[in-house]
Amino acid sequence: MKISKNKALISDIALLIVAIIWGGGFIAVKDSVNLISPFYQMTLRFSLASLFMVILFFKYLKHLNKNSIFQGIIIGFFMFLGFALQTVGIVYTTASKSAFLTATYVLLVPFFNWLIFKYKPDKYALIGAFICIIGIGMLTLQKDININFGDILTLLCGIGFAAQIIATDIYAKKTEPLSLTIVQFITASILSFIVAIIFEPKPTLSIKVMPSILYLVIFSTMLCFIIQNIAQKYTTASHAAIILSLESVFGSILSIIIFKDKFSLNMILGCLLIFIAIIITETKLSFLKKKY
Repeated sequence: MKISKNKALISDIALLIVAIIWGGGFIAVKDSVNLISPFYQMTLRFSLASLFMVILFFKYLKHLNKNSIFQGIIIGFFMFLGFALQTVGIVYTTASKSAFLTATYVLLVPFFNWLIFKYKPDKYALIGAFICIIGIGMLTLQKDININFGDILTLLCGIGFAAQIIATDIYAKKTEPLSLTIVQFITASILSFIVAIIFEPKPTLSIKVMPSILYLVIFSTMLCFIIQNIAQKYTTASHAAIILSLESVFGSILSIIIFKDKFSLNMILGCLLIFIAIIITETKLSFLKKKY
């Protein structure tokens, strides 16, 4: 499908807005998991988002059929996987480290495309992956050379988010995006509730958690995934991934300001290397080449 430059530009701006909002989402998640267990937090988040979506966009449900429901379930499963690992992981690590480690999904997207569509990654993807591994090591390894449990979970969440971006890239171009979004939210809420009732004690809700939950529901979930599903009609999975990965920058800056997260020199260098890896992988250093 040929995409006009104007639509591509609008798509890029829309995805940048998503990245900014998701950056703030790291703060809301870290704040809420101190008051409610991770999977009940996700249950509340995606259940309310599903309810609001059905109320606001009920007429779009007429577009649903067996194929679109199946597609929404696939996207919802991978979204659940990514958020589950991220939300549990952030309990054991800082919001700033979570923000940067989550962004490594941008490096996984080209390799997933290789496995699924046989698009072999080029030298820039391989160089970026190597630099990213060094950066992750500097960011996560402590003095005793142990990786924090939360760091491992957060790294693994990148698999879920990479798969979700690719699935969205495949299905958003074929299916009405709002109905697709509703199904993926319902899927994530059901999976979250099942895991919560099995592994977590019954929660005691506090009014203090509501501002964070409402931010996650209205902005980080409803608004952002609607924008993503629509915007990805006009761009590629890899291009969307590089823009969305900027959430790591905004998330880290906000967590340092709000939570006073402390960054050592090694951690700062690690973040810088991860960011360089992302730029190399996605831009292929085209901005350094002379234009004639």
